[in-house]
Amino acid sequence: MEIWPAIDLRHGKPVRLRQGDYDQQTTFGDDPVEFAIKWKELGAKRLHLVDLDAARGDDPTANRDAVRRIVAETGLPCQMGGGVRDEAAIESLLALGLARLVVGSAALKRPDWFASMCDANPGKLAAGIDARDGMVATDGWLETSTTPAVELAQDLRKKTPNIAAIIYTDIARDGMMSGPNFDGLQQMADATDIPLVASGGVTHYDDVSKLVEMGMPAAIVGRSIYDGVMQLDQVIEIAGDR
Repeated sequence: MEIWPAIDLRHGKPVRLRQGDYDQQTTFGDDPVEFAIKWKELGAKRLHLVDLDAARGDDPTANRDAVRRIVAETGLPCQMGGGVRDEAAIESLLALGLARLVVGSAALKRPDWFASMCDANPGKLAAGIDARDGMVATDGWLETSTTPAVELAQDLRKKTPNIAAIIYTDIARDGMMSGPNFDGLQQMADATDIPLVASGGVTHYDDVSKLVEMGMPAAIVGRSIYDGVMQLDQVIEIAGDR
C-alpha cells in the first residue's frame, strides 16, 4: 500500500485542521519544506499537499512558492488538492512540477468538464470525494450535497476512463485521531475499480494494518505523524511501501 504523508498549507505555513474547520487550526512551524524533507528522510516516496487557501476561495497563489519549493527540494512526486476548479488552475499547478492534482467540487458539479480534463491530462487528475454522513461535501467542506459518495464514484467510472484515482475522505474522521471509516471505504472499494486512496482518521498502526488487509491501494497519513502518535518510517514498513 502506498503511503502519502500530508502537508496542509495555509498562508504558506504547514497546518492541520479538525474536520476541515478553519477555526480549529494547529500550525506546525513556519516552513513546510522542513516537513517535506523530514518525511522524505523517513522513507516517503511521495507527498500529498493541500492548498487550504485555494480550497476556501481565498488567494489561490498564497501557497504557490511553498509548493514549488517542496517539489524542487524533495524531488518526490507530489499530488495536490484544494481549489482546482478550472483549466487555468490545472495548467498553472502542473507547471509547478506537481505529479497529480486532486479535483473536488468541480468533479461533482461539472462531470463532463472533469472528464474532458482527464482526457487532456491522462493520469494527472484524481477526484477528491469528501463525504459527510455518506454524502459528498463541496466547496472546502462548507456545503454538503445530496449526492451519495458511492454514486459519484460509479458515475466517475462511467464518464472518466483517464481518471488517476479517487481520494476518499470521511470528514467526520479527518484530524480527529479516531480511526478511518472502514465501512465507508469498503463500500467505496466495492462500488468502483478506480484506484482508491484512503484519507482521514488514519491514526494507529492497527489502522494501517487493516487497510493493508482490505487491499487498499494507498492511504494518506496526517495529524498522527505530526503529533508523534505514529512514526512515519514504521507506517511505511507496515504498509510494505519500501
